[in-house]
Amino acid sequence: MKQFSCGDVVPGCNAKFQANNEDSILALVADHATHDHGLTEIPDSLVQQVRQHISLVS
Repeated sequence: MKQFSCGDVVPGCNAKFQANNEDSILALVADHATHDHGLTEIPDSLVQQVRQHISLVS
């Protein structure tokens, strides 16, 4: 199981995500970025930042 906290990339955002793999986390985060942050496109730089902050659930 992996996890990501949006606040690690977007200060002040409290959204947290857990999924079985990185691709599933990225899909959840993309949906969140669109609906909660108003992004119409997800820049590659943001995807890379998210990837760097995905960790294993301990």
